[in-house]
Amino acid sequence: MKRIVVLSGAGISAESGLKTFRDSGGLWEEYSIYEVATPEAWVKNPALVQEFYNARRKQLLESKPNEAHYSLAELQSKYRVDIITQNIDDLHERAGSTQVLHLHGELLKSRSSIDENLVYDIEGWELKMGDLCEKGSQLRPHVVWFGEMVPMILPAQEIVSEADVVLVVGTSLNIYPAAGLLHYTGRGVPLYVVDPSEMELGHFPSAVHIKDVATNGVKKLISEILE
Repeated sequence: MKRIVVLSGAGISAESGLKTFRDSGGLWEEYSIYEVATPEAWVKNPALVQEFYNARRKQLLESKPNEAHYSLAELQSKYRVDIITQNIDDLHERAGSTQVLHLHGELLKSRSSIDENLVYDIEGWELKMGDLCEKGSQLRPHVVWFGEMVPMILPAQEIVSEADVVLVVGTSLNIYPAAGLLHYTGRGVPLYVVDPSEMELGHFPSAVHIKDVATNGVKKLISEILE
């Protein structure tokens, strides 16, 4: 069975109504990354960090997967599909995808602030100051902040190296280390990119760029693959 590997980014979730961080009107216009998405921010004002992610979590629980998420899940009927996502939402899983690797963590989970191996599901949308892990430390969002290591990057590299086809959906390929994953594709492996923006794909001359939003572009692409 052919193995299709999908690299997904904020663009696919944006069509479900989730705000992206970098686009015009995005989250970084409301918050500084240094206030809510760094280890230093957590030390300085953990309550603000919790408030920020609680709002993101509440919005996520009110959102639904879109056609792009469902189309990727449908591929599983004929192919082995691994999704490597930069997104911290669970929309791929809710659409039915079963093999999803989250590079930057998961919004609906918390973890110990002293032991990163202690990870817990969050019931509902709120993680409060005073919610503690079994070792007695404050629980923090289970996300990778700027300046932190990306522990899932090595497993992601291995998955990409074994792909027969690679699809890139809704990501500018400007964010590292995620953008570097494409360099692990095997020689001659087809690469398809679905994104409405202009992209520099000079390192991948055979790449096919479908310049469209995820819901339209993924549907077109998958209908071709299934045929």
